[in-house]
Amino acid sequence: MRATALIVAAGTGERLGAGVAKAFAVLAGEPLLFHAARAFAGSESVTDVAVVLPGHAGGTLRDDVARLLRRAGVAEPILCPGGATRQESVSRGLEHCGAGVELVAVHDAARPLVSPRLIDRTVAALVPPWDAVAPGLPVAETVKVVDPTRQAVLRTIDRQGLWTVQTPQVFRRVTLARVHARIATSADAATDDLSLVERAGGRVRLIEGERRNLKVTFPGDLELAEALLRGGG
Repeated sequence: MRATALIVAAGTGERLGAGVAKAFAVLAGEPLLFHAARAFAGSESVTDVAVVLPGHAGGTLRDDVARLLRRAGVAEPILCPGGATRQESVSRGLEHCGAGVELVAVHDAARPLVSPRLIDRTVAALVPPWDAVAPGLPVAETVKVVDPTRQAVLRTIDRQGLWTVQTPQVFRRVTLARVHARIATSADAATDDLSLVERAGGRVRLIEGERRNLKVTFPGDLELAEALLRGGG
């Protein structure tokens, strides 16, 4: 089966400090969203691309984004407004996906260096008995729990079996819609959609991700992404 990509581009990006919503911060002359969308346009496992924009996005921004996506190779982009939280934005994006969509690949626009190959591997990995699948990487560094006030080390965590999680995260549409319907309050939200499936008792799988599929959160991340693009790494 092939998937619809749902790129979440509604974040404010305050920690990045770029003065614009994070998805529109410039990397190598193009917004982060452009790079992510181009990867999905080049994927063999994705049929359509939907983008969730900031909730306040007006007609001018929508027109600009539509042109941007077409330049990235997305022939008929689907655009919709986001919500106050990430989960609300994903829920709204799901509502705009076509009725016949069976698989949804949720991706953060802040991961601009995702590759078509990783997208295809992740979609292909969603097979029975799994309810969701995503790329990730084993934790390679020592992990410590730190008092946030005094920055004092409280204990060291055994990193064996610990992974960091990337996107895209791939789901059957009915599964993702069902777990989103269970979110009653903001307290029920999670930092990613896999967590919602886990809470509902679903079976979640991680496959080997890619080091270059980094998330742009701080200014230094943009510099690293630029270096990776220049070096082809």
